Amino acid sequence: MKPDEVPHTSLGGSPERSEDECADASRAPVPVAAGRSRTAAASDRGRANAASAVGRKASCCDTRGLVYVGRQPIVNRHGALRAYELLFRDHHGNRAVVRDDAQATAQVVARTLGELGVAAVLGAYPGYVNISGELLLDDIVHIMPPDRFVLEILETVSFDAALAKRCEQLRRNGFRLALDDVAAISVNLLAALPYVDVVKIDLVQAKHDDLPALVELVKSGRKRLVAEKVETHADFQLALDLGCDLFQGYFFARPQVLTSRHTGSSRLALMRLLAVLASDPDIGELETQLKLNPKLVMQLLRLVNSSAVGLSQKISSVRAAIIAIGTRQIARWAQLLLFADGRTLPLHADPLVQLAGTRAHCMEMMAHRLRPEEEFFGAAAFMAGLFSLIDVVFGEPLEHILDQLTLAPEIRGAIVAREGLLGKLLNLCEASERGDIATLDTEDPELAALSPTVLAELGIAAAAWFDRQIGQY
Repeated sequence: MKPDEVPHTSLGGSPERSEDECADASRAPVPVAAGRSRTAAASDRGRANAASAVGRKASCCDTRGLVYVGRQPIVNRHGALRAYELLFRDHHGNRAVVRDDAQATAQVVARTLGELGVAAVLGAYPGYVNISGELLLDDIVHIMPPDRFVLEILETVSFDAALAKRCEQLRRNGFRLALDDVAAISVNLLAALPYVDVVKIDLVQAKHDDLPALVELVKSGRKRLVAEKVETHADFQLALDLGCDLFQGYFFARPQVLTSRHTGSSRLALMRLLAVLASDPDIGELETQLKLNPKLVMQLLRLVNSSAVGLSQKISSVRAAIIAIGTRQIARWAQLLLFADGRTLPLHADPLVQLAGTRAHCMEMMAHRLRPEEEFFGAAAFMAGLFSLIDVVFGEPLEHILDQLTLAPEIRGAIVAREGLLGKLLNLCEASERGDIATLDTEDPELAALSPTVLAELGIAAAAWFDRQIGQY
């Protein structure tokens, strides 16, 4: 592909391997992050305070802390969108230099699942993801819902008995496999063909005189054929005449780069989480560990929403998220984030993480003061406090982010409109952070146990608790 510049959209990103093999832009509309909205004036004041407290001033020119993913449309013979290839990008320009195939793929998948959201990046279409031999053999590949992703095996991967067995296993588990950048009949192609579902032919690298025999071989195996690097009408006509099923290239659209705020978790925090998972913890131990890393909880909720497993009820606690996704998937997610590790602030140096974690624990303690016998209410209060800052963390409109999560209605209502008792607690917590408790209705009988003195004690206790925990990271 050519390293031309293309439009870049504030929302998400995707991975690829080289400067030349960048993504083409989709003609389908892409949601663009708009301004914040809020239905409650008290919420506006609290969020403005939160943003200023951590010194996060938005700037349309500030690209620090952003992540990128490229996507290239794959269309049928009528030009209708049928899939995307997701491509690695490390800045807003439509090109990238990939030094590590496994890390590039891990970053693409982590950003798509955990930061941008599958729905925002792919819509209803499958996503082709480049995958190295290393990742193909790794268990973390199962973090991807098989009905949403096609594993595109790099041309540098050599097929042997072990890889063939792994491909058979992945296909039994519902994955579709594609072979990338095929330009001629080769020993590796003949070895790989029985174990893949799609073959992508590189029209730039292939000799046109060799194409009929190559296509006949692929078609004889009943494989779907994708013509890539279709750059002119003549290329498209050639691919049509050959009988290709799908098409990809500049002739249809230029690449598009999606952008989002980076919300990565510290490497040490992920390693500690994996250590806990390796000890076969009970749900309580895992819940405690996850609560120490608010950003990871936020990403986990997006992962739950991206899961191939349908959820019959909304998520109302960290414990419910753990149950919904399972410890094995959480371990895979942590491993994937380690693969995709970038340069991020350590937890103790990230003021927004500190504010989110302290608020969440303070809300939890407030809830226990009011309803000590209701463990569920305390867990819901923790979630409400944590996610009350999610639009600041992700740098996207609140409603847009909440639409991608599976929060219980009472938690969402508290965050968006300060509804119910959770909403009252959130107002009270934010006022306490501002030192502005006098502006609230302290005569509310539901809040009688939370006097200004108690609130001050809980705020100090929450800050001390989080400082103690975060000191390990």
